[in-house]
Amino acid sequence: MIPEITNQNLYLLLPSKAALFAKIYKDKHGGTVQDALRAFYKSKMYKELEQEETKLWHYGPVALYEEFEERQ
Repeated sequence: MIPEITNQNLYLLLPSKAALFAKIYKDKHGGTVQDALRAFYKSKMYKELEQEETKLWHYGPVALYEEFEERQ
């Protein structure tokens, strides 16, 4: 059985999403993975991603990157 995603366990999904986002960001913008992760973690979108009710956690890395770019 797949457990329900809640604000208490959502953090388990975020590292892999951040890592894949960072690779796409680095490939498009250059720089380092650390620069990409900083941009992601400092963004308003990441703060929303941390909240289960926004449902941004459903997004894959490409969709997260595209959403991030639209918001910039």
